[in-house]
Amino acid sequence: MIVLAAMSRLLPHPPNFTAIGALCLLGAAYYSKNWWAILVPILAFWVSDLVLNNVIYAEFFEGFSFVSIHFMWSAIAIVAMVAFGRVIMKKVNVKSVFGGAIGVSLIFFLISNLGIWISGAMYPLTAAGLMACYTAGLPFLLNSVAGNLFFGAVLFGSYSFFQSKVPALQQAH
Repeated sequence: MIVLAAMSRLLPHPPNFTAIGALCLLGAAYYSKNWWAILVPILAFWVSDLVLNNVIYAEFFEGFSFVSIHFMWSAIAIVAMVAFGRVIMKKVNVKSVFGGAIGVSLIFFLISNLGIWISGAMYPLTAAGLMACYTAGLPFLLNSVAGNLFFGAVLFGSYSFFQSKVPALQQAH
C-alpha cells in the first residue's frame, strides 16, 4: 500500500490525483492501532517527497531536502484525514468510501492551502491573500477528489477481494 501511494505521486498524473487520501481512509477503516493508520500514509508521502524534492524539483532546494515545510502541513492534514476516516469508516460500504474520499480531499485542501498561505511566499498574509490561495487551489481540489474516489475504489475493492482469499485479513478490523 505504501508503494502504491508513493508511486501515485511519482508517476505522471494530474496534480493531486494520488492515493494518499484513500490510503488514510483504508488505514482508518482497517488498522486497529491509530499510529499505523497515521504512519503508513505519512511514510508514503515522505518517501515520495524525498524523490520529488531531491530529483524532480531539486532546483528549488538548497542541497538535500530531508523534510520540507510543506511536508509538515501535509503530515498535519494526514493526521486529520485519518481522524476523519475513523469516524466515517465505522462501516465500510460504497457510501462511506465515497463520502470519505470527498471529506479527506476537503481536509487536505483546507490544511495544505492554509500552510501555503501561512508561509507568506506566494500570497499576502491578509484575508484577501487567503481567499486567493484557496481560489488558486480549486483545480487541485477537483483532482484530489477524483484521485481519492479512484484510488478508494481500487484500494477498498482490492482489500475486499483479498479479504475473501486470505483468512488473516477476515479478522482485521
